[in-house]
Amino acid sequence: MTNSTPVKAFFSLALALALSQQVFAQEYDLDSLISIRLEAALAFDSIGMETDLAILAHREYVPAVETPELIADRLSCIEGEIKLTYNDRIHAFINYFTIKDRDYTRMVLGRKDLYFPLFEKYLARYGLPDELKYLAIVESGLNPRAVSRARAVGLWQFMSSTGRHFGLHHDWYVDERMDPEKSTEAACQYLGDLYAMFHDWELALAAYNSGPGNVRKAIRRSGYKKDFWEIYRYLPRETRSYLPQFIAIMYTLNYADEHNLFETPEPALVASDTLSVNHFLHFETFANLTGAKMEDMLKLNPSVLRKAIPETGRPYTIRVPLGAKENLILHRGEILDSASRVGKEELEALAKNTLGSTYGRELVAYRVRSGDVLGTIAERYRVRVGDIKNWNNLSSNTIRIGQRLNIWVLPSRQNYPATAVASNQHPTPAPEAMLPPNAKIYTVQPGDTLWDISRKFEGLTIEKIKTLNNLKTTKLQPGQKLIIG
Repeated sequence: MTNSTPVKAFFSLALALALSQQVFAQEYDLDSLISIRLEAALAFDSIGMETDLAILAHREYVPAVETPELIADRLSCIEGEIKLTYNDRIHAFINYFTIKDRDYTRMVLGRKDLYFPLFEKYLARYGLPDELKYLAIVESGLNPRAVSRARAVGLWQFMSSTGRHFGLHHDWYVDERMDPEKSTEAACQYLGDLYAMFHDWELALAAYNSGPGNVRKAIRRSGYKKDFWEIYRYLPRETRSYLPQFIAIMYTLNYADEHNLFETPEPALVASDTLSVNHFLHFETFANLTGAKMEDMLKLNPSVLRKAIPETGRPYTIRVPLGAKENLILHRGEILDSASRVGKEELEALAKNTLGSTYGRELVAYRVRSGDVLGTIAERYRVRVGDIKNWNNLSSNTIRIGQRLNIWVLPSRQNYPATAVASNQHPTPAPEAMLPPNAKIYTVQPGDTLWDISRKFEGLTIEKIKTLNNLKTTKLQPGQKLIIG
């Protein structure tokens, strides 16, 4: 036999294909495969061919399915504060992540180093189990701009109402549910609240997926059992799969090497610093004038939806590359002035006219009456049918008597019919505390929450605001005056 490149290529390709397709898997265990590979290598050497033992780590090689006993033992080795049960349901999801959808698993392996340090920091700060960092994989695949069919958003998949409750503001320009730092802190607060409700991490995770009401309902229907697997069949279908996926993804990332799953890390974010902005800022103009790359600006600020910061009177904190910050220091006035002018009118016009936009509008809660159709309601409030469907996540024009519809109207058009209720379901303005002569006063802006306001003033907390103003609820109205000191 001659030492030719075609012969070498033929034998290498044939062996690689045989291993990757598990041709030998039914007859040999892994040790046998290694022996076969060594014998082949020696044979190749005898005719002057190079050896390459790394073929066993070929991306397409899938090790044989692990035994239940081995998986159960491995789970027990990584179990921390959260119980890692083993059963057939969990085994099926482990097979999915390690065999069927290996590309997805490689993807999240590549992203984990971007976000796990951030998750670990906040979990430690709130005294929560470190293993909760794997939950964001189940939620979003570690994509900060992920949006579900139900319109849950971000790494931790917050719905609009839950996000606002935990201080995550969102409008046409910015969605803080996509901000890795803010959403992670909000998720830690929410998970801590859920654990305080159920005193069990399996039930808390189920509640994170379906809401605490559905978990309480399942507990009642099960005869007041307090174990996830005892209430399992009473939970929503999606929630039944939620905890098994969490356990399976935690197993898979901890034992990726054993399943020949090797990561290709995504590039790290560029070194950055923060910049506080309280006026319109056009990202592209800012990037051009500071020498920053637009791609870096967008990666550093996934919560900025329109490549610009709006002029709302409230401060926004963005991240900018260190090099851009250095250039900004030298020419701050000129750069910020230019970036505050370009594209402003065009974007504001687009914001006001985009289907489903709430920019510059105020919320009216409308109760459907007999004879109502979407067309007449839209005409009454001078909005489009598509707007109403978008605001209320309606897939058809069908509505029912008594149904609540969110209608976002321009302030000049707030002439509510008798069946409409003002924003935040307050039929009359919220009561305000008597204002002492020397009190420091803050006027509530549209979209403000107690969390937002507390972060604007040093030493101010939500509880302090509520105490100073004798508030019994966290709901606020635009224009409401609050004592803050």
